[in-house]
Amino acid sequence: MNILITGIAGFVGSHLAELLVENPDNRVYGICHPNDGLANLEHLMNRVELLIGDITDSRMMAASFDSILPERVYHLAAQSFVPLSFKDPYLTMDVNVKGTLNILEAARKMKKTPSLLLCGTGEEYGTVDRQELPVRETASFRPGNPYAVSKVAQDMLGYQYYHSYGMRIIRTRAFNHTGPRQDDRFVCSGFARQVSEIAGGRRAPLIETGNLEAERDFTDVRDVVRAYYLLLEKGVSGEVYNVCSGRAVGIRQILVRLLELAGVKADIRIDMERFRPVDMPIIYGDNGKCREHIGWMPEIPLDKTLADLLAYWHSHLQRL
Repeated sequence: MNILITGIAGFVGSHLAELLVENPDNRVYGICHPNDGLANLEHLMNRVELLIGDITDSRMMAASFDSILPERVYHLAAQSFVPLSFKDPYLTMDVNVKGTLNILEAARKMKKTPSLLLCGTGEEYGTVDRQELPVRETASFRPGNPYAVSKVAQDMLGYQYYHSYGMRIIRTRAFNHTGPRQDDRFVCSGFARQVSEIAGGRRAPLIETGNLEAERDFTDVRDVVRAYYLLLEKGVSGEVYNVCSGRAVGIRQILVRLLELAGVKADIRIDMERFRPVDMPIIYGDNGKCREHIGWMPEIPLDKTLADLLAYWHSHLQRL
């Protein structure tokens, strides 16, 4: 089976590629942006085929689909860093909306259209009252940042292409996920890097952080990509699925546990520059639809996720 992953060189894309190449019948292709580093794929280079290009280039996307003839497409490529979406909303909309439109059009024009999974985010729900928790797929959109708005647009494009053209499209709204290889701009990985630097004597015992009082729904990335795989196997076309743990964990609790796992102590400095203009105090999702439709539940405990994240940074920092 020919499978295409957009954003294959990224955090989630590399884990999904790892999962898919386990099946020898799969031929896994990936689209990488020219500026993407390939460090996440070093161990997979002889098992995946890469195309260098930009998803905002409609001609390149059409040519890629024509050459690969994918039967399944996992669309992961995105500008996903919320602070950057405030600084550069134009880039965020261009990549996340125009890029998705190019993917959908390239797929639609194939003689045999592939099954597509569009990876959205729990950020689409935005401001949620406590009585609405856990958030279900039927909740209203109240996006609180340009990234979330762009993903709402992607979500609705996916539904429209399913409804208008009968394409097999599954949409997801994944809540926070973390694990090895995550960019240190994201909270868990940022903490893990700082803690690893302290443990290795590379940094003074001081952690710089933004809002520690928020509570978020965290899932291990390896559980997330397993959900993505199962959704294209068993999910209902046209439907949208929350991918989440179903519980909230405090950001402060994450930091404390990382310090405990590393066996180090550190002072904490709050950096107001790391705060978002709009931030929810607590949010967590309902994963009942995934449980019912595809039999998926998160399996990896948070402690293992955090320990593996620390191990990743310990190894990565030694190579720098």
